Amino acid sequence: MHSGKRKIIIKILAAAAVFTVLAAGAFYVIQTHTIQTVYVEGNVHYTEDEIKSFVMEGFLGNNSLYLSLKYKNRGVEDIPFVDVMDVSILSPDTIKITVYEKALAGYVKYLDTYMYFDKDGYVVESSSVKTQGVPQITGLDFDHVVLGEPLPVEDDGVFANILEITQLLNKYELSADKIYFHSADEVTIYFGDVKVSVGKTGESLEDKIMLLPNFLQQLEGKSGTLQMENFDGGNGQFTFKPD
Repeated sequence: MHSGKRKIIIKILAAAAVFTVLAAGAFYVIQTHTIQTVYVEGNVHYTEDEIKSFVMEGFLGNNSLYLSLKYKNRGVEDIPFVDVMDVSILSPDTIKITVYEKALAGYVKYLDTYMYFDKDGYVVESSSVKTQGVPQITGLDFDHVVLGEPLPVEDDGVFANILEITQLLNKYELSADKIYFHSADEVTIYFGDVKVSVGKTGESLEDKIMLLPNFLQQLEGKSGTLQMENFDGGNGQFTFKPD
């Protein structure tokens, strides 16, 4: 009888000891991993403060260990334009939030909404706000847009052309406002009030775009069309026609 009671008491004491150790451990983690400093990198669409508010919310939202486990290369579904976020611990009270935003090739305007698509033409986001650094693509014919599906254009080869142009623009640190595809497969790129007619894609396209940083600097404050259709490397010519 006494032996049975003693076993029960021992079990209770053991459970209490385990609980005390766990509680002490939890208290230690909470106290020593309270975040004081946050670094954010990779964010373009959102500010650092917005990213912090997304990540550091709710219970234990200021605990570095908890956040590092919660956001270990975590896919994000509820934050537009963000694909993955990762939280790494630099020290117990310091974290780094790395944001991997969705790769956007351009956007089309449909029913007063900006529909953003990737390099393969799939519509990945819709927004009422324009994203800086992403060009508007015009001249494409489509009668509907569905999020998560490719833009229903007649020739999906146009997306390879869009990718080529945007990659070259990024290479030469150029930010275009708009890229217009003509019916004759010719392209005009808009930089503010300056329109650049580059002709057909693939025809010395890089030779033309690599010259644009210098040309656009010279044309700053002017309005008109830079005609480069007949320029072929060191051959041909180009002219600027003011509006």
